[in-house]
Amino acid sequence: MTGHEGDTVRQRKPLRADAQRNEDRLLEAAAAAFAREGAGASVKDIARAAGVGVGTLYRRFPSKELLIEAIYRQEVQRLCEAAPHLTATEPPVDALRIWMEHFIDFMAAKQGMADALAVVLNDDSEKLHTRALLADAITHLLAAVEGQALARPGINARDVLMALGGISLMAASEERHDLATRLIDLLLHGIVTS
Repeated sequence: MTGHEGDTVRQRKPLRADAQRNEDRLLEAAAAAFAREGAGASVKDIARAAGVGVGTLYRRFPSKELLIEAIYRQEVQRLCEAAPHLTATEPPVDALRIWMEHFIDFMAAKQGMADALAVVLNDDSEKLHTRALLADAITHLLAAVEGQALARPGINARDVLMALGGISLMAASEERHDLATRLIDLLLHGIVTS
Protein backbone atom coordinates (compact mmCIF):
# COMPACT_ATOMS: atom_id res chain seq x y z
CA MET A 1 0.00 0.00 0.00
CA THR A 2 2.89 2.31 -0.50
CA GLY A 3 2.44 5.28 -2.73
CA HIS A 4 -0.86 6.39 -1.20
CA GLU A 5 -0.75 10.12 -0.42
CA GLY A 6 -1.90 9.69 3.18
CA ASP A 7 0.36 6.71 3.81
CA THR A 8 2.01 7.10 7.20
CA VAL A 9 3.99 3.87 7.14
CA ARG A 10 7.69 4.46 7.29
CA GLN A 11 9.51 3.74 4.06
CA ARG A 12 12.03 1.08 4.94
CA LYS A 13 14.76 -0.69 3.12
CA PRO A 14 14.17 -4.40 2.54
CA LEU A 15 14.85 -6.56 5.56
CA ARG A 16 17.28 -9.45 5.77
CA ALA A 17 15.49 -12.80 5.56
CA ASP A 18 15.80 -13.50 9.30
CA ALA A 19 14.64 -9.99 10.21
CA GLN A 20 11.65 -10.38 7.85
CA ARG A 21 10.73 -13.69 9.50
CA ASN A 22 10.92 -12.00 12.93
CA GLU A 23 8.70 -9.17 11.73
CA ASP A 24 6.21 -11.58 10.20
CA ARG A 25 6.04 -13.57 13.46
CA LEU A 26 5.62 -10.34 15.44
CA LEU A 27 2.76 -9.17 13.25
CA GLU A 28 1.06 -12.56 13.43
CA ALA A 29 1.41 -12.79 17.21
CA ALA A 30 0.28 -9.18 17.66
CA ALA A 31 -2.75 -9.61 15.40
CA ALA A 32 -3.84 -12.64 17.43
CA ALA A 33 -3.23 -10.85 20.75
CA PHE A 34 -5.09 -7.67 19.74
CA ALA A 35 -8.00 -9.68 18.32
CA ARG A 36 -8.21 -11.65 21.58
CA GLU A 37 -7.42 -8.94 24.17
CA GLY A 38 -7.95 -5.63 22.40
CA ALA A 39 -5.53 -2.72 22.40
CA GLY A 40 -4.47 -3.49 25.97
CA ALA A 41 -2.56 -6.60 24.89
CA SER A 42 0.91 -6.77 26.40
CA VAL A 43 3.82 -6.10 24.03
CA LYS A 44 5.98 -8.36 26.21
CA ASP A 45 3.52 -11.21 25.69
CA ILE A 46 3.42 -10.47 21.95
CA ALA A 47 7.22 -10.60 21.72
CA ARG A 48 7.30 -13.84 23.71
CA ALA A 49 4.61 -15.42 21.49
CA ALA A 50 6.64 -14.41 18.42
CA GLY A 51 9.79 -15.93 19.89
CA VAL A 52 11.72 -12.65 19.95
CA GLY A 53 12.85 -10.21 22.59
CA VAL A 54 10.87 -7.11 23.39
CA GLY A 55 13.84 -5.07 22.12
CA THR A 56 13.35 -6.59 18.67
CA LEU A 57 9.69 -5.59 18.77
CA TYR A 58 10.53 -1.99 19.73
CA ARG A 59 13.27 -1.73 17.08
CA ARG A 60 10.76 -2.64 14.39
CA PHE A 61 7.78 -0.85 15.95
CA PRO A 62 8.78 1.94 18.37
CA SER A 63 5.17 2.33 19.57
CA LYS A 64 2.13 0.13 19.98
CA GLU A 65 0.29 2.41 17.54
CA LEU A 66 2.84 1.72 14.79
CA LEU A 67 2.51 -2.01 15.46
CA ILE A 68 -1.28 -1.82 15.19
CA GLU A 69 -1.03 0.24 12.00
CA ALA A 70 1.36 -2.30 10.47
CA ILE A 71 -0.98 -5.18 11.36
CA TYR A 72 -3.93 -3.38 9.85
CA ARG A 73 -2.12 -2.60 6.62
CA GLN A 74 -0.75 -6.14 6.34
CA GLU A 75 -4.19 -7.66 6.86
CA VAL A 76 -5.78 -5.36 4.25
CA GLN A 77 -3.02 -6.28 1.81
CA ARG A 78 -3.45 -10.02 2.46
CA LEU A 79 -7.19 -9.76 2.02
CA CYS A 80 -6.82 -7.92 -1.27
CA GLU A 81 -4.14 -10.29 -2.56
CA ALA A 82 -6.35 -13.27 -1.70
CA ALA A 83 -8.91 -12.34 -4.39
CA PRO A 84 -6.79 -13.13 -7.48
CA HIS A 85 -5.32 -16.18 -5.78
CA LEU A 86 -8.77 -17.55 -4.97
CA THR A 87 -10.14 -16.95 -8.46
CA ALA A 88 -7.11 -18.79 -9.87
CA THR A 89 -7.52 -21.80 -7.59
CA GLU A 90 -11.25 -22.12 -6.82
CA PRO A 91 -14.52 -22.11 -8.77
CA PRO A 92 -15.80 -18.50 -8.91
CA VAL A 93 -18.66 -18.82 -6.40
CA ASP A 94 -16.45 -20.75 -3.97
CA ALA A 95 -13.74 -18.10 -4.35
CA LEU A 96 -16.25 -15.37 -3.49
CA ARG A 97 -17.57 -17.30 -0.46
CA ILE A 98 -14.07 -18.03 0.88
CA TRP A 99 -13.08 -14.39 0.45
CA MET A 100 -16.21 -13.26 2.29
CA GLU A 101 -15.29 -15.56 5.20
CA HIS A 102 -11.78 -14.06 5.21
CA PHE A 103 -13.34 -10.59 5.28
CA ILE A 104 -15.43 -11.51 8.35
CA ASP A 105 -12.29 -12.79 10.08
CA PHE A 106 -10.48 -9.55 9.16
CA MET A 107 -13.31 -7.49 10.61
CA ALA A 108 -13.36 -9.55 13.80
CA ALA A 109 -9.64 -8.90 14.28
CA LYS A 110 -10.18 -5.23 13.51
CA GLN A 111 -12.88 -5.05 16.21
CA GLY A 112 -10.30 -6.17 18.76
CA MET A 113 -8.09 -3.25 17.77
CA ALA A 114 -10.91 -0.72 17.31
CA ASP A 115 -9.85 1.74 20.03
CA ALA A 116 -6.24 1.82 18.90
CA LEU A 117 -7.18 1.95 15.22
CA ALA A 118 -9.37 4.98 15.90
CA VAL A 119 -6.24 6.82 17.03
CA VAL A 120 -3.92 5.45 14.34
CA LEU A 121 -6.30 5.63 11.38
CA ASN A 122 -8.06 8.90 12.08
CA ASP A 123 -7.69 10.14 8.50
CA ASP A 124 -10.86 9.74 6.42
CA SER A 125 -8.79 9.46 3.26
CA GLU A 126 -7.17 6.33 4.70
CA LYS A 127 -10.57 4.75 5.33
CA LEU A 128 -11.71 5.63 1.82
CA HIS A 129 -8.48 4.22 0.40
CA THR A 130 -9.00 0.94 2.27
CA ARG A 131 -12.61 0.72 1.09
CA ALA A 132 -11.48 1.28 -2.49
CA LEU A 133 -8.87 -1.50 -2.22
CA LEU A 134 -11.43 -3.91 -0.77
CA ALA A 135 -14.03 -2.94 -3.38
CA ASP A 136 -11.44 -3.64 -6.10
CA ALA A 137 -10.89 -7.12 -4.63
CA ILE A 138 -14.65 -7.76 -4.63
CA THR A 139 -14.90 -6.44 -8.19
CA HIS A 140 -12.28 -9.00 -9.22
CA LEU A 141 -14.24 -11.80 -7.51
CA LEU A 142 -17.55 -10.66 -9.00
CA ALA A 143 -16.00 -10.52 -12.48
CA ALA A 144 -15.10 -14.20 -12.15
CA VAL A 145 -18.68 -15.04 -11.13
CA GLU A 146 -20.05 -12.90 -13.98
CA GLY A 147 -17.63 -14.56 -16.40
CA GLN A 148 -19.38 -17.86 -15.67
CA ALA A 149 -22.79 -16.19 -16.16
CA LEU A 150 -23.63 -16.93 -12.52
CA ALA A 151 -24.22 -13.39 -11.22
CA ARG A 152 -27.42 -11.41 -11.16
CA PRO A 153 -27.15 -8.22 -13.21
CA GLY A 154 -26.31 -4.95 -11.50
CA ILE A 155 -24.36 -6.30 -8.53
CA ASN A 156 -22.16 -3.50 -7.17
CA ALA A 157 -18.90 -4.27 -5.34
CA ARG A 158 -19.34 -1.40 -2.88
CA ASP A 159 -22.84 -2.63 -1.99
CA VAL A 160 -21.41 -6.10 -1.34
CA LEU A 161 -18.69 -4.54 0.82
CA MET A 162 -21.27 -2.58 2.85
CA ALA A 163 -23.39 -5.73 3.27
CA LEU A 164 -20.35 -7.65 4.51
CA GLY A 165 -19.55 -4.83 6.92
CA GLY A 166 -23.09 -5.06 8.30
CA ILE A 167 -22.84 -8.83 8.60
CA SER A 168 -19.59 -8.55 10.53
CA LEU A 169 -21.07 -5.98 12.93
CA MET A 170 -24.16 -8.11 13.59
CA ALA A 171 -22.12 -11.27 14.12
CA ALA A 172 -19.74 -9.41 16.45
CA SER A 173 -22.53 -7.87 18.52
CA GLU A 174 -24.16 -11.29 18.90
CA GLU A 175 -20.73 -12.95 19.37
CA ARG A 176 -21.72 -15.64 16.88
CA HIS A 177 -19.55 -16.54 13.90
CA ASP A 178 -22.22 -19.01 12.74
CA LEU A 179 -24.54 -16.04 12.23
CA ALA A 180 -22.00 -14.49 9.85
CA THR A 181 -21.85 -17.75 7.89
CA ARG A 182 -25.63 -17.90 7.53
CA LEU A 183 -25.85 -14.24 6.50
CA ILE A 184 -23.07 -14.76 3.94
CA ASP A 185 -25.22 -17.54 2.49
CA LEU A 186 -28.13 -15.09 2.19
CA LEU A 187 -25.89 -12.50 0.55
CA LEU A 188 -24.57 -15.08 -1.91
CA HIS A 189 -28.15 -16.05 -2.80
CA GLY A 190 -28.72 -12.42 -3.72
CA ILE A 191 -25.60 -12.38 -5.94
CA VAL A 192 -25.57 -15.80 -7.56
CA THR A 193 -28.30 -16.90 -9.99
CA SER A 194 -27.98 -20.64 -9.54
